[in-house]
Amino acid sequence: MILSKAVVYTRMSMMGFLQRGLLLPCLLLGLTACNAVLPGSHAAALAQISPLTFKGETVDLTDVHHIAPTPDLLSLDDEMREFVETYTGDLTTDRQRLHNLHRSVKSAAALGVQYHPNAGGGAAEVFHRGTADCLAYAHLFVALAREAGLEASYQWLEVRPQWSRVGEHIAVRLHVNVNVDIRRTEHYMVDIDPLEAAVISRSRLLSDKDGAALYHNNLAMNALGENALKLAWAHEVRALQLSPAMPHLWVNLGAIYRLAGHNREAEAHYLYALTLDKTYRPAMNNLLVLYELEENEEKREFWGQRVAEYRSTNPYYHAWQGDKAGEESDWQQALMHYSEAVRLMPTDSRLLYSMGIIHYQLEDYEQASHYITQAIDAATLLRDKNTYQIQLDVVLQEQMASA
Repeated sequence: MILSKAVVYTRMSMMGFLQRGLLLPCLLLGLTACNAVLPGSHAAALAQISPLTFKGETVDLTDVHHIAPTPDLLSLDDEMREFVETYTGDLTTDRQRLHNLHRSVKSAAALGVQYHPNAGGGAAEVFHRGTADCLAYAHLFVALAREAGLEASYQWLEVRPQWSRVGEHIAVRLHVNVNVDIRRTEHYMVDIDPLEAAVISRSRLLSDKDGAALYHNNLAMNALGENALKLAWAHEVRALQLSPAMPHLWVNLGAIYRLAGHNREAEAHYLYALTLDKTYRPAMNNLLVLYELEENEEKREFWGQRVAEYRSTNPYYHAWQGDKAGEESDWQQALMHYSEAVRLMPTDSRLLYSMGIIHYQLEDYEQASHYITQAIDAATLLRDKNTYQIQLDVVLQEQMASA
C-alpha cells in the first residue's frame, strides 16, 4: 500500500497457500513516530490513555467496549462443523486432514474461498461469504483446523524494510497466516496471499488475543482512512487492551491522536512503542515527522540522527545498497555492501546466498560455492534449499570447467 508521508497504517491481508517447513504472516500498516515514555507496566500505560476529542465530541475509555466490542472470531456453526467432518472425518493422520482441509477450503468444488483485500470478518462470516483478506482467512482456517483436531495458530511475518532512492519508506508491511504443527516435528504454513520468501525478515506465532487485536487494528485503520477518528480510536484502544506489547498498535494510536491535533498524546505513544522495541523504525519515523510539522529543529535533528544510525546497523539496508550496485553490474561495490550485511546478520540464508551470487558474478567460484553451501545449511524452507542447490550445481560446473 502507498501511504502519505505523515502516517503509515498497519493493516492485514491474506491468500491461499500451503507449504511445508515455513512460517509466514499478514499485511498491516505502520505509522510515523516520536519520544515520550509512559511509566509503569502495560496496565498503567493503558489506564493513562487520554480521551480523544475531535470535531467537538469526546470519546474515552468507558466508551471502548460499547463502540468496539470483540466478537468471537473463531466460532463455528453447525454447517461449518459438518464441512470439517465431510472433508476430514474419515482421515486417520493429521497430515491427511490438513491437506484435505486446505484443498477443500480452496477448491471451487467445495468451499472455494477467494482473496479480496477488503474482506475482513471472523471465521463464520468468511465461510458463508466466500471471500477473505489475509487476516480473515487466518481466522477461518484456524477455526476449521482446530475443529479437525489440528494444532493451528496465527503466524506473523515481518517483511524486510524497503528504502527509496532518497531514504527509507515509511510503510511497514506485516503479514499474518496460519501455522499448523504436526507432531511438533513438521511445520506447515497456510496462506491465502503468500509472500515471497526473499522479502520475509522474521516470523513468530501469535496468540488468539493477538489475532483479535489485529482484527480491531484493521477496523481502526479502515475508520482512519474515512476520517472517522473516534471510531478508529476506539478500535485501536481495544486492540491495545488485547495485545499491549505490540509496538505498531501504539504507533497507530499515536497517529490517530496526531491527526486529531493531540500532538503530545501522539508523541507519548510513539515513545512508548520505543520502550517496547528501541529500534522500532515506524516510531522513530513518526516522531521525526511530528517534529518536522512542529518545526522543532532540535528534536527533529535528534531523531533524524537516530534513524540514520538505525539504518547503518540494519543488514537489510546494506543489502538494499548491494542490490542497487548489482543492478548497475558493480559487483565489487555489491560485495562491499553485502559483506557488511552478512557481518551484521551472519546466519541469514538469503544474505549468504546473495553473497554467493556476487562471488559467482566475480568468477570467484570457490567463494561462491562456500557462501551458497552456507545458505543451504542456514535455510529453513525446502523451496529455498532447492533453489540454492540448483545454483550451487551451476557454480560447481563452472568451477570444474575453469580448473
